Parts: sequence; structure tokens; C-alpha cells
Amino acid sequence: MTSETWGEIRENLIGRVGRNNYVNWIEPLQFSEVEDGVATFFVPTQFWGNWVSRNFGDQIMKELNGRGHDVARIEFAVAQSKAAAACQAPAPGGKPAAPNAKPPAKRTGAPSRAPAFDGGAGELPGAPLDARFTFDSFVVGKPNELAHAAARRVAEGGTVTFNPLFLYGGVGLGKTHLMHAIAWELKKKHPELRVVYLSAEQFMYRFVQALRDKEMIGFKQLFRSVDVLMVDDVQFIAGKDATQEEFFHTFNALVDQNKQIIISADRAPTEIAGIEDRIVSRMQSGLVVDLHPTNYELRLGILQQKVEQYSGEFKNLEIADGVLEFLAHRISSNVRVLEGALMRLFAFGALVGREITLELAQDCLADILRATDRKITVEEIQRKVSDHYNIRLSDLIGPKRLRTFARPRQIAMYLCKQLTSRSLPEIGRRFGGRDHTTVIHGVRRIEELKAKDSQIAEDLELLRRALEA
Repeated sequence: MTSETWGEIRENLIGRVGRNNYVNWIEPLQFSEVEDGVATFFVPTQFWGNWVSRNFGDQIMKELNGRGHDVARIEFAVAQSKAAAACQAPAPGGKPAAPNAKPPAKRTGAPSRAPAFDGGAGELPGAPLDARFTFDSFVVGKPNELAHAAARRVAEGGTVTFNPLFLYGGVGLGKTHLMHAIAWELKKKHPELRVVYLSAEQFMYRFVQALRDKEMIGFKQLFRSVDVLMVDDVQFIAGKDATQEEFFHTFNALVDQNKQIIISADRAPTEIAGIEDRIVSRMQSGLVVDLHPTNYELRLGILQQKVEQYSGEFKNLEIADGVLEFLAHRISSNVRVLEGALMRLFAFGALVGREITLELAQDCLADILRATDRKITVEEIQRKVSDHYNIRLSDLIGPKRLRTFARPRQIAMYLCKQLTSRSLPEIGRRFGGRDHTTVIHGVRRIEELKAKDSQIAEDLELLRRALEA
């Protein structure tokens, strides 16, 4: 079987294993040979080979036999390093690379010489990168200019300046966009680097799988061999002690090797309840950058860029003056919601053949506009309350039951119930994973106290005004 035939078989496997599994596990496999009923492939680590054999071996063998190859077993050989492969590889014209080089030994169960992997981002089991998320498509404004500049600096490669780069902010502010943009830029400028991007959930899943299958050595080798490790939504591992332990050791191993680490979360390291202090300390040792909520100018710039992007897809579709300004004013909480609203307008206008006017926008987006009328978030309330009472946000949402923290926590829960549409269980989760009955108790307690305690009533009024301003 030739490499071209394997390429065709590999493409057929997309439908069998799914696009993500294909990109992460099948695409990087390198075909070696079929001999004596054994098909051999090269993989970067033994852990990789065991995973593919266990999860996709039957599908691969079925495709091979369907092409007329009598394959009874699949084997995986670990690829050598580039240097070793270069020493053993024959020079052009079939002559040995060195005059005194010995011929390779006869294969016994596994090939004696394996081609080196090229180190691209697709080799490691990370998440696929979104082609839309590049620096060219990222709109820069005052709320995100520092984060953008830091991401640009890391994407240049070379000397590691700040390690890790920690990006944090609310939903839809561009954290994931910047991480993908860094990966794309590194892949373009430094294709030799081993770059892997994945979510904290995926990291935990790989870790648990390795524990279950007793493949921890392979797991450690896999994640300690990268040049750039990017972990999105690190708050997911909060409270997961075993995963945090492995993440801590992986973090230290990469830093000791001067490898770049990039992390994102929905809040600052010190504000993530359930993360070990030693991990918080490591995450704070580099550059911590906050992506602030978008302002009007930035939202308008994003809309204008999207209009240019959509113009090729929705030809001859006109948008009236004032529509973009209206959307930028009214939809301020989430960039994804803003982009989705514009896409809905363009799709509606194209389908009914009408110009996108302000009246059409108000009718078509009535549900989104109603939902965005209430702009106050749980996070905003938590920050306002912690600032008002001069306590740390981590203490407000943490487990401490001291009156100094408990009363402000109950006030924050009360305001969340009054000023947001979040359910009681969700409010409880935002306060360190508390049960909804705890929220009910807190709300009732503040309702009782505000009728008797003028200071609490005054604090509530001041906080409400500040949040609604």
C-alpha cells in the first residue's frame, strides 16, 4: 500500500470517527508499511499509539481490508527525533547520509527507523483552531488593547518574555479569539514549534483517560514535549484536586524548560474559588491581563468589520444609516450576541429581499433587545459589593463564614436575585458552588434586616444606584 492510498483511506475515516477525532488523532498518523498481515504506522508517543489502537483500530483495519489489504493487526512505532532521523535517513540519490553509516537493522516487530514528525500544531491532541480567529479579524479598542499587544508579543515567538500569559474577562470579550490568533501566528512564523491549544476540560479528560488506562508516563511525555501550551477556561479544574496536581507539575516542567504557557479564565487567578494557592501563585508569576467589557466605539468597530465580511456573502443587501449605531448602543453585554444579531438581520433581509432599516432591526431583534435591557451581571454585583465592603472577591464567594464576609455575601445574593434574571441554583453556583437553599436563606435574611437596620437599607440603595447607573 502506498502513502497515497493511505491518504484516501484516511479521508474516508472522517465520516467514521468524526471531524474532531480525525484532526486530533488520525490525520497526524504516518503510514510505514503492510507486511505479513501487519500494518505499521508512526506516532509521536506510545500513549498516542495506544489511544488510536484502542479507540479507532477497528475502523482503520476495516478500511484497510476494504481496499484489498489482508491486515490482521495494526502496530504503532514511536517516531524518532528529527536529529536521529536525519542521521539515519538516506541522502538524495539513495546514498547514505554519512560514508561510514551502517545500514538500518532488519525490522523485528517495529521499524528500526521512523520519520520525524514536523512539530506542527496538529500533531498533539488539542482542539482544532478556528480559521476565523486571527489577529486580522480581531478589532482592537481601549478595553482590549493591552491584551492584544501582549498576545502579539507572545505570537512573535523567540525569547519567552512573560510566562505564563494569563488572559481573563467575561463571556464574549475575545479571550478565545486571541488564543487562537496566537496559535495561528506561531504556526505560520515558526512551523517547527509544537503548539497545542485545548480547554481545561479536555486536559482533564486526557488525564482521566490516562489514569484509567495506566498510561500516565505517556501522558506526561506528551504534554511535556510541547513548545507552547495553551489552556482555555482554566477555571474548569477548580475543585478537581487530581487534575490540578497534574496541571501543576506540567506547568512547572514547561516553565523549567523555558516553554511558553498561555492561560485564559473568566476571572483573575485570585478570584477563582477552588484553585490551589500554589497554582494561583504560578499563574500570577507572569503577565495577568484583563479584557474589559466593550465600550460603544469598540462594538461599533466590530459591527463595521462584520458588515465588510458579510458583504461578499450577502450581495446587494443595503443597511440603512443608524442601524449599526443602534445595535452598538443597545447590545452591550456580549460580543457574540452582538455578532449574532447582525447575522440575523442580514439573513432576514436577504430572505425577504428588504433593506435593513432601524424599524426592521427593532422588529427582528425584539427578543434580543428585551434580553439585553437588563445589563447587570452577577460578576458586576460581586465586584461592586466586594469594593463597597472593602473585602477581596475571593473571600466574598469563598467558603469563609466570618460575619465580615457572610453579610456582604448575603447582600450580593439578594441583589443578584433582584437585579438579574439568573435562577437561584445558578446564583448559588456563582458563589462558590453553594446550594440554592443557601441563596434562599441569604435573600430572606437581607429582606428581614433591611426593614430593621437602616445601615443595610442604605447600603442596598447605594449599591443598586451604582449598578443601575
